[in-house]
Amino acid sequence: MGTPKTTVAPISDRVRLVVASSVMLTFISFWRAAAIVLNDLGSSAFYAGGIAEQAVGRAAPWFILGVMLFSFAVRAVYVESCSMFTRGGVYRVVKEALGGTFAKLSVSALMFDYILTGPISGVSAGQYITGLLNELIAVCANHGYLPVALMPGLNHSLFQFDMNHTSAVFAAVVTIYYWWENTKGIEESSEKAMKVMQITTVMVVILLAWGLYSVYAQGSHLPPLPTAGNMSFSEDSLGFLKGTKFVPVLGLFGILMAFGHSVLAMSGEESLAQVNREIEHPKLKNLKRAAIVIAIYSFVFTGGATLLASMLIPDGPRTHIYQDNLIAGLAMYMTGPEVLKIGFRIFVVIVGFLILSGAINTSMIGSTGVLMRVAEDGVLTDWFRKPHKRFGTSHRIVNLVFFMQMFTIIVTRGNVIMLGEAYAFGVIWSFTFNSLAMLVLRWKYHGERGWKVPPNIRIGKTEIPVGLASVFLVLLTTAIVNLFTKSVATVSGIIFAASFFVIFSVSERRNKKQHALTARQMKEHFQLDHQDVVNRETVDVRPGSVMVTMRDAANPFALKWALSRTSTDEQDVVVLTVRMMGAGGPEFLGPEDQIFSEHEQMVFTKAISVAESFGKRVSLLVVPAGDIFAALVQTANSLEADSVVSGLSTKMSAEDQAFHIGQAWEALPEPKRQLNFYVINPSGESKVYYLGPHAPSLRPDDVQLVHRLWLNLRRDPTIQDLHHSDIITYALTRLASQYAREKQEIIKDLRGYKSADIPASLKLTDSETAMTSVGYSAPMASKPRGAGSTGKE
Repeated sequence: MGTPKTTVAPISDRVRLVVASSVMLTFISFWRAAAIVLNDLGSSAFYAGGIAEQAVGRAAPWFILGVMLFSFAVRAVYVESCSMFTRGGVYRVVKEALGGTFAKLSVSALMFDYILTGPISGVSAGQYITGLLNELIAVCANHGYLPVALMPGLNHSLFQFDMNHTSAVFAAVVTIYYWWENTKGIEESSEKAMKVMQITTVMVVILLAWGLYSVYAQGSHLPPLPTAGNMSFSEDSLGFLKGTKFVPVLGLFGILMAFGHSVLAMSGEESLAQVNREIEHPKLKNLKRAAIVIAIYSFVFTGGATLLASMLIPDGPRTHIYQDNLIAGLAMYMTGPEVLKIGFRIFVVIVGFLILSGAINTSMIGSTGVLMRVAEDGVLTDWFRKPHKRFGTSHRIVNLVFFMQMFTIIVTRGNVIMLGEAYAFGVIWSFTFNSLAMLVLRWKYHGERGWKVPPNIRIGKTEIPVGLASVFLVLLTTAIVNLFTKSVATVSGIIFAASFFVIFSVSERRNKKQHALTARQMKEHFQLDHQDVVNRETVDVRPGSVMVTMRDAANPFALKWALSRTSTDEQDVVVLTVRMMGAGGPEFLGPEDQIFSEHEQMVFTKAISVAESFGKRVSLLVVPAGDIFAALVQTANSLEADSVVSGLSTKMSAEDQAFHIGQAWEALPEPKRQLNFYVINPSGESKVYYLGPHAPSLRPDDVQLVHRLWLNLRRDPTIQDLHHSDIITYALTRLASQYAREKQEIIKDLRGYKSADIPASLKLTDSETAMTSVGYSAPMASKPRGAGSTGKE
């Protein structure tokens, strides 16, 4: 097939480069992923035990432990869903299984969970700080350190901060702080989360070790077993059953009631699905590692702290003074000097502040992530996703979450029990929807999964997901029981979820009128950085990168091939799309004139999705040009790339692509780099073409010939130090000398030699002067490799 010669010169420096800089992906280790989730999940250790005991009585610690054990199974459901969908979470999974209506319902319940995470964490942190302040005031009063106006006397009692109101003020202040930080864009959040969990781990080790010693020294006993006689439900915990003849403490129903009042201890599981897209390669293996770390840590911390508090703190102080700050109370009832107990309590409050305030941040990030996922799918209008003009963040979604959290803090006035009751609604129903969807997908989707919730029993060709079905039934039963026994949660949760559902439905209908939904679905919004030149500094890549061309969002096979063979720890991957500019086309005078087309947006959206599925970092570039091949080689040369990877064109063969890019490479001014040009077909097979001087690929027969000559020549004692390379150098030098004297004869001999000895499939044509060898399934390397080449030079 004939192809026209490429004669267009490389693009000039006057054409501006468009860099999509807001999506330079970075990926984190499973330790950091676990730390982010534990900043949310671990925060429940500070308040779950007190809320559960207020509802079900002294047997509450056993139910907290039971919930933490059950969370292993719930987490397994999330791991399976994440193995199917990189951008997982309740919304994506439920929509795939049950459709858009159920997806909007599930994400409405999930948003109730996320919105309340911030207020309950902030208020709980406020409870710990306020309790410490009041305790210090009392200690100072006993020693006469307070001013006279604050001292207790005949006319006034000892000054104490109001626990709920002061906690609400504290929660509001911290929420405002994190709102502003998220508006600006928080950098290195995983690093901060890791540091918080390291400090928390020190506290947990001291807490458990000192607590166990105190139990031994004081001869403490375990709390009463969770039998019907040992459970005493408060009037509020009976919910709509209060005043009825139904006795809730009998049998299994009472167990489910108590379990439902303790389920908030495993809140934060959805954060694992949100952080999954950031986990580094190998993604599934690291996801499972993170899940195990989270499971063990939360069980030991939340379950252990609640159990020790029940054993060491007497009933009166535990239910009246330290109900909302159990761990602080636990510190005061350890065995040891008073000064050490007060010091440890201060440490507990500091750690509580760090992890609970971190949970506020996690709730904002999680809420934003969920709403962004919904907006990407066309359920929220694009107005919500417009980047901040200065910071490039999704500030409108952050504002929405902030206002809802502030409203919750004001309405509840810092009442942790009320917040905890409402909180459980979103937790249990989001889990239930997710497990139901995964159960449906077991029959609806028969493709390969990275992992499945065990156990699974196969009968003939049918696989019965026993484990997954069991998890769903427990969650569904608990959720239904909660509807009748958590009146605050039921009323507030239904109102909130219904409101969000209406907003989603109206917004989605409006979007359908304005856009063809299939054409605008799943598009990222990018913050553009306009640069005058193409170089490594503007794109922030290291020398020796791999540049992947991407033209079609529906066929990212070249990018998948490159990512599967490239360690981004050692080599950067740059995804490039060329914006074609016709002759006499518009001049781009400034950044305000640069329009990021819908096609480019779709291409980069797909590139991000593929990169996240591999857990590897990519950089994104748009280069305006009049000739695509000239743009490729000039950009690769400017970035000091080692390789260019392109998909097989639908209009020309791999050899034609290589010829054109070779012509463009020859037209580059010096200095210019050697390049490996890979052409990938849809099945994943590759051909490599080496641009520029490079080591030749020798057939086995050629290698044997050189070796035989070397053996024969070394028989002469005067050239015992002869090397294989000396033979090749001599042969080439002699050929060059003969060519200068006998040009036509040498060409005739070479033509006859090629026709006789080289297979037809490997013959070089006259148009392949820029392409010097062809190889199949060649590995990605920083330097060209001869291994695997089948061409002859």
